[in-house]
Amino acid sequence: MRAVVFAYHNMGICGLEALKKAGFDIAAIFSHEDDPGENCWFDSVVEWAGKNNIEVFCPPDVNTSVWIEKVSRLTPDVLFSFYFRHMLSQDILNIPASGAYNLHGSLLPAYRGRAPVNWAIANGEKETGVTLHHMIGKPDAGDIVGQKAVEIEFEDTARTLYDKLCVAAGEMLAEVLPLIREGSAPRIPQDVTNGSYHGGRRPEDGRIDWTWPAVRIYNLIRAVADPYPGAFGFLPGVGKILIWWAIPEGVRRDDHTAGRIEVENENIFVITGDGRLKLLDIEVAGSRIKRGQIFNYFKNKEGLVLT
Repeated sequence: MRAVVFAYHNMGICGLEALKKAGFDIAAIFSHEDDPGENCWFDSVVEWAGKNNIEVFCPPDVNTSVWIEKVSRLTPDVLFSFYFRHMLSQDILNIPASGAYNLHGSLLPAYRGRAPVNWAIANGEKETGVTLHHMIGKPDAGDIVGQKAVEIEFEDTARTLYDKLCVAAGEMLAEVLPLIREGSAPRIPQDVTNGSYHGGRRPEDGRIDWTWPAVRIYNLIRAVADPYPGAFGFLPGVGKILIWWAIPEGVRRDDHTAGRIEVENENIFVITGDGRLKLLDIEVAGSRIKRGQIFNYFKNKEGLVLT
């Protein structure tokens, strides 16, 4: 079966590897040029294509007439989108006779839209997963072909969860790709009214509200920890402080000031809405400070309030 693939990021490579193992003929790959302003911690689809001698294109807009015609001339039986960053036009979706499929990083219909991994952790979910579904005009709303669930552990960050989802995607695709080739893949309609939709996250969404419960702040921290932009607050006289890691402590106070710095047994804590967080890894003025260094930095700052 002849496929044209739209792919980016590690999940894109995961999907391409699955297609290769399943015996699909990959006619061409469409990807993106890396953004020089972005932390590109992930592997390159363009490099993968080169190593596998597959033609690759990175147009700024694949939905223009010249590229629609290019896809048509490639005569694909099927299209796949693996973490491609743009929606494909209906003109492109109409080209393949055997369907167009998208790989999404959640258990649809939950967490349709952007940044599903980050949102799931920020919201304190205990489970998420991956879904392969038919592409239609609305984002992440087409019939479901296959899904695989993944547990979200309390220590997971967005990065560790993403890596787990890549493994799950490979396993799920190994099951459903043969069914697509045979024309026997299931189609399960989505009820998007029972799901949720989230937009993209911006660096400023990492601002901590210290009146939140400690676990909610902890969830935000791990949702935007490395390699994402990080959670942060502001300290008087210092400015922005990135909180790369901190853990909640179940000490509840009736009289407290949210954001207040506490020093105890050479540990540094920040008061929250229902307890406090122990700081373990922070960044001040471009320098990372961990554990004992944090105590040395804050030992004369007890009582100051992070905002």
